Amino acid sequence: MIEVDGNRLRHIADGVIATDSATSVPVRLKVLHDALAALLALHRPDEAAIEETYVNRNGTATLKLGYARGVALLAPALAGVPVTEYAAKSVKLAVVGTGGAAKPQVQMMVRRLLPGAAIRQADAADALAVAICHAHHRASRMAWSRAAGRAAGSRSAV
Repeated sequence: MIEVDGNRLRHIADGVIATDSATSVPVRLKVLHDALAALLALHRPDEAAIEETYVNRNGTATLKLGYARGVALLAPALAGVPVTEYAAKSVKLAVVGTGGAAKPQVQMMVRRLLPGAAIRQADAADALAVAICHAHHRASRMAWSRAAGRAAGSRSAV
């Protein structure tokens, strides 16, 4: 969770929602949903972002990741929070400057861009990287939108 004020980013919170692998998939998905719903209620974000899923060699693991990702997309949508998705390469490009960056590079840049963030887990750094990517893309979209509005306004005055 980050706060964006113009070009300034501020760390709000980070962490990892862990489930017990000994429990059934439906129970684990419910735990994930309930934890996300609680975080959404606590922090009341304006927007959410999630990394697109990659397909790996283990079909079962990919399927279970897809289930969890579905919950991660649904929870903010149910709370009325718009969700944007980003490819892993886009996240790395936005945070490090290259789409082929390694995880340690991403973690180092997240710490640099969010001073004071005590990131304890790699997955939390990845999530913050997605938030940073979203902040950068959001700023770009807003700038383009303002420029398009000014251009449209100047044409209508002609």
